[in-house]
Amino acid sequence: MVNVSGSIASCSKEHQKIYQKWFDYVDSDGDGRITGDDATKFFAMSNIEKPDLKQIWTIADSKRQGFLGFTEFITAMQLIYLAQTGHEINADLMRTDVDLELLQPPLMEGLGLLLENHSGSLTNHPSETNGIMSFEYVSPRKTPLHTPRDKVTSIIDGLKRLYNEKLKPLEIAYHYNDFGSSLLSDTDFDAKPMVMLLGQYSTGKTTFIKHILKCNYPGAHIGPEPTTDKFIVVMGGPHEVTIPGNTIAVHADMPFTALATFGGTFLSKFECAQMPHPLLEHMTFVDTPGVLSGEKQLTQRSYDYAGAIKWFSHRCDIILLLFDPTKLDISDEFKRVIWSLRGQDDKIRVVLNKADQVDTPQLMRVYGALMWSLGKVLKAPEVARVYIGSFNDKPINEELVDPKSKELFEKEQDDILVDLKDIPKKACDRRINEFVNRTRGAKIHAYIISQLRKEMPILGKSKAKQRLMKNLQDVFTKVEKEFHVPTCDFPDVEQFRQVLGAYNFDKFEKLNPKMIEAADDMIRYDIPHLLKNFRNPYE
Repeated sequence: MVNVSGSIASCSKEHQKIYQKWFDYVDSDGDGRITGDDATKFFAMSNIEKPDLKQIWTIADSKRQGFLGFTEFITAMQLIYLAQTGHEINADLMRTDVDLELLQPPLMEGLGLLLENHSGSLTNHPSETNGIMSFEYVSPRKTPLHTPRDKVTSIIDGLKRLYNEKLKPLEIAYHYNDFGSSLLSDTDFDAKPMVMLLGQYSTGKTTFIKHILKCNYPGAHIGPEPTTDKFIVVMGGPHEVTIPGNTIAVHADMPFTALATFGGTFLSKFECAQMPHPLLEHMTFVDTPGVLSGEKQLTQRSYDYAGAIKWFSHRCDIILLLFDPTKLDISDEFKRVIWSLRGQDDKIRVVLNKADQVDTPQLMRVYGALMWSLGKVLKAPEVARVYIGSFNDKPINEELVDPKSKELFEKEQDDILVDLKDIPKKACDRRINEFVNRTRGAKIHAYIISQLRKEMPILGKSKAKQRLMKNLQDVFTKVEKEFHVPTCDFPDVEQFRQVLGAYNFDKFEKLNPKMIEAADDMIRYDIPHLLKNFRNPYE
């Protein structure tokens, strides 16, 4: 992962002015973004081979947005200069000891003359372009997404438009946001990838974040007893500051406005810690209150803890479950938390932290016990990837850990760092995956709701509702047979029944074939069309 956010800071003011002039020239639309079509024409002036240009684009567009902003453009220019001076282009090049301030602007053949005759656009007549800028949403089913083509410059932009145009109306019509995940806003699509840490108190969640960042975040507390009693979102910002939950919930530029539905008590247990940090320019960490165990779990929380965890889990890219070798018991609250992660199994990673506190034979027994316990709770034959190590700044306890185990811990720690650093690269693919899953979930929900409406009689509605509620699994079975929906894609019956009781079934909408067809078109045509048109322009 390249620290593109540091490019401007590592570039002289003189070079910034030059790059700004070039950027304004290439940015044919003046929207502050350079698309693949613009880039291919401009980068070709460097006379660099296409394989190197492909790698340069991949490194510069580290967030997989499908376009370059000004900071990413500077990174691309610095990489082009390095390629012209004989360096091998790879992802590690910008992390070496290269002094970026000493890098000169690259040689761009014919650029000087073009700048002199600059008429405001690098490209020819719009009808002659054949790259990303000529992209239009026209599916084979003739159901175009009514979007001005110059407004869609990346996959994320396209998903945002598809959601607002096609999926959101379906969710609203059948109350999907009340049963599943809340409605998405534009900030949900634009948000940086998130990593959430879960575990009982004193398993090292806050220390893990400190270990990754190499420093404490504002407001962090570390201790043997429950010290983090809030949900703390650790994200990048210009200054070190903590922002209270009520303020975050009304901040339109942050993807947390929907958390207001959990009430004021939850918001008092929620805050944001901002700080300038290269890693936080690419991802956000969510530090959670320690899961209660023993007698402590008898005290009920004053807000829906599991519900809040579920909300974050739908928006996170990675969920880390931290365990301590001395605290392997999975409490009732921890079970409820893990069950709330249903459907997010691919995001879960397990971390056996503080592994240097026990010797190797004990560690093997602990590992086996952990796998057995997780298998019972997750109810799956396959258990998530387990990282073993001691994720803190202290040296490994060599009195208990033999040299081979120490080597294993170091390798495991490197593996999890690689996994975390790959998150921004995979963020776009995960957005697509979650969008498709959400679309399928909304469709199944519409089938169920319309089926309940269909089975309501003209008279005796109260008794009919009670019967349908009691036999909800039979309704699911009818939907499964009629629409050929896989059983595993249905929501949890008990959770669905709990929410369903508040509704009048005869007020539900009948099945709208046009909305279902629009959702099908997204999966079959629109999203593949997005993937085809918005990719590395050199592939």
